[in-house]
Amino acid sequence: MTVRESKQRKLAAKGWKIGSAKDFLDLSDSEQAYIELRLKLADGLKTRRSSRGMTQTELASTLRSSQSRVAKMEAGDPTVSLDLLVKSLLALGTSNRELAAMIAHNRRATEQQLGRNIGAGRAGLPSGISLQICRIWG
Repeated sequence: MTVRESKQRKLAAKGWKIGSAKDFLDLSDSEQAYIELRLKLADGLKTRRSSRGMTQTELASTLRSSQSRVAKMEAGDPTVSLDLLVKSLLALGTSNRELAAMIAHNRRATEQQLGRNIGAGRAGLPSGISLQICRIWG
């Protein structure tokens, strides 16, 4: 038995149920896909900015925005439009092919980002792609 299984059994014994974030947030398939897309683009923006050696403040200046807005974009904040995420990536020189690769990126990174957002109390954001979380149902 792994530590995870052990922890899950202890939680289940105390009345917790284990399920996906999609179930926890009661999301439709289209809502799940939309949030996956948002998180992939947000992660791509952060990765692209970092790989160029830019700070959030420098990117904000390029975009004529603020550092806090860039932080929200990179966190996948729901107040940031997909349009702004794509425009920001294009401003960093991201090609259409690179955008397509970001969108096709494997789900594991999206799940990890989702876990951070839920853990930080930002459950309004994402859908959970098979991420295991706990919830009291009853």
